[in-house]
Amino acid sequence: MALVAIKPTRIDAAIANEIAHNTTSGLEHVAQTLTWGADEHVLVALATAGWLYTRLQQPQKRRIADHLLMVSLATAVLPHALKSLFDQTRPDRLTVSGHRRGIPYSGRPRDAFPSGHAVHMGALASAAGLLPPVPRRLVRCLAVALSLTRVVVLAHWASDVVAGFTLGVVVERLFRPFTLAKSRQQRPPASRGWP
Repeated sequence: MALVAIKPTRIDAAIANEIAHNTTSGLEHVAQTLTWGADEHVLVALATAGWLYTRLQQPQKRRIADHLLMVSLATAVLPHALKSLFDQTRPDRLTVSGHRRGIPYSGRPRDAFPSGHAVHMGALASAAGLLPPVPRRLVRCLAVALSLTRVVVLAHWASDVVAGFTLGVVVERLFRPFTLAKSRQQRPPASRGWP
């Protein structure tokens, strides 16, 4: 039993009901497939592969790879810890018509808050700030789209996704001073004159 029970807002319920009444099994299958792009296992594996690649081929990008791996690991653990504190019933447990139209059940019934997928995507969108403008926009659009698949498959309320995405941004930004700061050995020696 979690410490805090969270109820969905009226807006959450209205969005979920609209999706449940207007979805199709085809749309649900597409959304279910796309949502794997935001899964913690996939993202940690990609971050680990990128980390290994920088060790072998791109040593100048090691700090960024270290940062991405640490953020990926943190955002993989944090939602599980929070779900043990918060109880919220998933929208797919509260709809009957949606299941007739192809909406599957997702995860444990009372683990709606926060959306772990959205936490990962928020961190990714924030980390995209390290990229040039065009790739940054593409990554951010992809992160938002993948987060929204969690609402489409009724795995999460819209507010769960917004909260998770925001949390991911905060986590990524909190790690930056520690993982992206230049070490003292890499800094040029201080001049003896005026600073």
